[in-house]
Amino acid sequence: MTNTSHRAEVRASELTDAWFKSSYSSGGEQCFEVADLRRTAYASIAVRDSKAPDGPALLFGPEQFATFAEFAARFEV
Repeated sequence: MTNTSHRAEVRASELTDAWFKSSYSSGGEQCFEVADLRRTAYASIAVRDSKAPDGPALLFGPEQFATFAEFAARFEV
């Protein structure tokens, strides 16, 4: 497995098949999917564009993801 300690972006197809959409997702065009990788070598939470499942995924630490999720909820990103 690739060392990701210095990488913030990887291909989503490199990660997992455990992606899920938020229960708040309306199924519209502006959805993203999340994968919990905290118990893997990545030790992160991954985010990808649901329209591009083989595209890039961003990796966030748990605290970074909490900040991202709060921002997205507040501004309906």
